[in-house]
Amino acid sequence: MKTGIMSKKLVVLLAALLMVSVFAVGCLGANQNNPGQNDDGTPRLSGTVTIAGSTSVQPISEELAFVFMDINQGVRVEVMGGGSGAGIRAAETGTADIGASSRDLRPEELANVNDILMAIDGIAVITHPDNPVNNLSFEDLQGIFTGEITNWNQVGGANAGILVVNREEGSGTRGAFDEIVIGDGEFTNAAIIQNSTGAVREAVSNDVNGIGYISIGGINDSIKPLTIDGIAPTVEMLQAEEYPVARPFIYIIGDDDLSELAQAFLDFVLSAEGQRIVQENGLVPVR
Repeated sequence: MKTGIMSKKLVVLLAALLMVSVFAVGCLGANQNNPGQNDDGTPRLSGTVTIAGSTSVQPISEELAFVFMDINQGVRVEVMGGGSGAGIRAAETGTADIGASSRDLRPEELANVNDILMAIDGIAVITHPDNPVNNLSFEDLQGIFTGEITNWNQVGGANAGILVVNREEGSGTRGAFDEIVIGDGEFTNAAIIQNSTGAVREAVSNDVNGIGYISIGGINDSIKPLTIDGIAPTVEMLQAEEYPVARPFIYIIGDDDLSELAQAFLDFVLSAEGQRIVQENGLVPVR
């Protein structure tokens, strides 16, 4: 009796092992038949893409690279800084597959490279909703943040001192605002410093005389975004390159043929998925 039961168990075990081995052989055969494809039939990518240039573009490049590498397990994307000028030179000389710039390229810089707009960095200037000032000229905006203008009555508002709210040193938003608005000047030393978008927004929402700046993705009903030279900080105005407190995020490629892998990364960046990542990181998509 026991012998019969053991025999049946052995037959079942052998049958199970046979099924497993057939399944494994089938999977192996499928991989051998399509060594260059993913499970969904798309081409399998491998190799390394290098991106070098603007340190402002670097964080979004790293986010995009992380997702791209997660999708393509055989790929490595290396992202380095160095500045916009270095990114242009890297693309021109071929020391990087893709350069990165946070400013428009000059005509002479475009002689041997091509530029691809991949995102827009837009910054809203915000005040308290009860502040009667709704618009500032670009020059008045500079004057407020450099300390040359200190009273709202100098720009058509109430007779009240202006509370300037600035970001901390090292903030990417501060760096962009400094580059776009302050230029060769210096931020006023009278500003209060906050270390996040939320903190700037809260400080301004709690003081009718406050003014600050945040990425446009941080706008909500607790504050009022100003128009600058009559232009509102909307996605439409940014995409039309009309709103002045903004800068392009650009990828740069040389005139030589781009590698298949580098082209695949650029295609991903400009795809719906890539542009969703751009938007989730507080930037304005371009597609």
